Amino acid sequence: MKIVIIRHGKVNYTWNKWYTSEEFDQACSEYDDAPIMEKKYSVPDIEYQSIIISGLSRTRDTVENLNVNGSCKRTELINEVPLRSSVDTKLRLPLWFWNISGRLQWFFNSPRQAEGRRETRERARRFAMILRKENKDCLVVTHGFYMHTLLSEMKKAGFTVGKTHSGYRNGEYVVAEK
Repeated sequence: MKIVIIRHGKVNYTWNKWYTSEEFDQACSEYDDAPIMEKKYSVPDIEYQSIIISGLSRTRDTVENLNVNGSCKRTELINEVPLRSSVDTKLRLPLWFWNISGRLQWFFNSPRQAEGRRETRERARRFAMILRKENKDCLVVTHGFYMHTLLSEMKKAGFTVGKTHSGYRNGEYVVAEK
C-alpha cells in the first residue's frame, strides 16, 4: 500500500506585517477561505484507489490542479491545526509574534488555542489507523504544519515514510508505504 501525502497548493493571500489580536484572527479566517493560486502540481503516477482531502477548500482546489482521477472523500481529521491570537490586545504586533506565540501555545496545550498538541496527535493517530485498516493506495491532500504530526503518527503505526524534513513547500509530497 502506498500513501502519497501532499501539502495543498499555494494560497492566494497576502499577509500584513502587523496585526492586533482581532485583526490576526480575522486574517487567519480569511486565509482559510482564500483560493489557491493556479498552478499544476504533480504526484507519483499511481492508480489511486482513494483521494482524501481536508475540510478546507484549498485541498479540494489542489486536487483539481493535479492530474489524478477519482472522487474525493473529505475528512476533518486532516485539517490544518487551527491558529488564533495568543493574547487579546489592541496593540499591533508583528506577524512572526502571532505565529510563534500561537504555535508555542499549541505545543504546550494552552486552552487559548482551539486545539493543542495532544488533540492534534490524536486526530493524526486516528487517521493513520484508518489508512492502515483501509489498506488502499491513496492520495492525501493536507496542510504543512499538520503534516509533521501526521507523518510521525504514521511511523508509529508501522508505515515507512520517505523524505521528511522541517518544512514542506506547497505542492510538495511524501510517500509512505506499508
